[in-house]
Amino acid sequence: MLDEARRRVRDFLSTRRHAYRRTFKSGEDSRRVLQDLAKFCRAHETTVGENDRATLVLEGRREVWLRIQQHLQLTDEELWKLYMRGE
Repeated sequence: MLDEARRRVRDFLSTRRHAYRRTFKSGEDSRRVLQDLAKFCRAHETTVGENDRATLVLEGRREVWLRIQQHLQLTDEELWKLYMRGE
């Protein structure tokens, strides 16, 4: 029963990874959206804001960017390891 549950979770993660890739790696529009999200989510700059609240908001945006990148860059096995660590 545990093996079946693990298989279903792994299948779910793989299916979701492929959905991210179809969405964000499917042409010029995808590239433009990722460029916009990188800027909005502060992918390549600090998330320290004017105050603690602003910093937390910016860090939340960055977390979204990192999730997208995990699904675009990592293998099924690497995603599984993140899942098992609770990330």
